[in-house]
Order: sequence, then C-alpha cells, then structure tokens
Amino acid sequence: MTVHDIRQKFTTIKEQVEKRVFDSYLLEFIETPKIDEEKLLVLVSLLESLELSFNQIQYYTLSTMLIQIALDTHEYISSETIDEKKRQLTVLAGDYFSGLYYQILAEAEDINMIKSLSAGVKEVNEHKILVYQTDLDGIESLMSGIRKIESSLLSKVADYFKVELWDDFLGDLLLFKRLLIERNEYFQSGCSILFQSLNKLLFTEAKLEDLTKEKQQRLIQTCDEYIERLKQAVEKQLPNLNDFLAKRVTALLGQYQP
Repeated sequence: MTVHDIRQKFTTIKEQVEKRVFDSYLLEFIETPKIDEEKLLVLVSLLESLELSFNQIQYYTLSTMLIQIALDTHEYISSETIDEKKRQLTVLAGDYFSGLYYQILAEAEDINMIKSLSAGVKEVNEHKILVYQTDLDGIESLMSGIRKIESSLLSKVADYFKVELWDDFLGDLLLFKRLLIERNEYFQSGCSILFQSLNKLLFTEAKLEDLTKEKQQRLIQTCDEYIERLKQAVEKQLPNLNDFLAKRVTALLGQYQP
C-alpha cells in the first residue's frame, strides 16, 4: 500500500463525512462540527490493514466518525455557555448525526457492528460522567477515564475485527492528543477540564484561577509527565504504521513543546 493510496482513501472518506455533517441549514444555527482527522486516519489505516474492500472501509469509517461527531457535538453543549435555542438545536444536530450512523450500518445489515459501537458509546458516556461529574480517586483514574473517552469507539472497531494490537496505540495516541489540547487551552485561557480535575485532586480547597505560580507549575508538570510518557510509547509504534499515518503522528507529537 502506497502513501498515495491511503491518502486518497482518507481524503475521499473525509469528503463523505463532510458532505453529511456540513449541512447548510444546520450550520446557520450551530457551530461547525469538528472532524477529528487523526481518528479518521487511524480508522482508515486499521481497516486497510485487514484487506477489506474500499466500500467496507468507507461505511465502517463513515459510521464510526458520525457517531464520534455526535458525541463531540453533545459534549460541546456541556462545555460551552450558549443560549437555549442554540443548545436545543445543537442537541438535535447531535441526534441527527447519530441517526445517520444507524442508517448507514442498517443499510449494510451489520447489526453486530451497531451493537459494538453502541457499547462504545455507553462506555464513553460512563467515563464522561466519571471524569466530569464525580469525585475521582486519583490522577491515574482521571487519565484512564479520559483515555476511554477518547479511544473507546475506535477500540470497539479494533475489537470487532480482532486486531487488539491496535488498542494500546489508539489509547496512547488519543490520550496524548487530548492532553496536548487541554494543556494548550489552559495556557490560552487559564482553564480546562483536565486542569480543573487535576487541581481538585492535588489542591482540594483552591480554585484554579487562585493558584499560586508554584501550584500552577505543579499542574503543568504533572500533565507534562504524562505527555512525555505517552509520546515515548507512541514513538515506539511508528515503525509499525503506514508512511502517511506515521508522518501525521510524528507531526502531532512535534506539537508538544516542554
């Protein structure tokens, strides 16, 4: 498989996702849905390694990405302050994307994949509740929860096709990316879900905005230690990836500046 082949498949499927979620009417009322290109490329690469037909790769990837976008759309509601009308429309948009996912797999008559991805959705939502709304019992529990939120859907696809060797890579890469996003958000705005949780675990009485510079540095250092560990784990997997994915992952890893 050449770089050109995988890039062409990735581009074609990305265009199919965009065609379904960039609805001109919806975009008048909601924020433009975000397509996680790393997750999309990993999915295409995983399925490509199984020597499936392009049609099979396309509908499995397309359906998984639609349910991922639905989850991300619903999460946007809980993380942003928006007016009630926009909130309701965004909820409906997320439900609409979920409906598209069911339609694609139903047309393919793949009930087992629907069950598998539904289990992934349940797992994602359970860990969102754990991370966002309940008391965690430690930093490892926090990181494990975020890892599940980011990788559960893709892991269910890997499990469905019995290619568990991808699980560790999926978890490490997607947790790395999420921590990097949270870290950048904290630097830019002084707040992020991850840093709020870390603050709650490390400095139980302090508000995030009231921390001393020393305590702020402690939060950053804790985050960086996990990012460094994940970066090293992902780098070990690079030789096992196709060239296009390896270059994309290397570029992502390069975004981290200690």
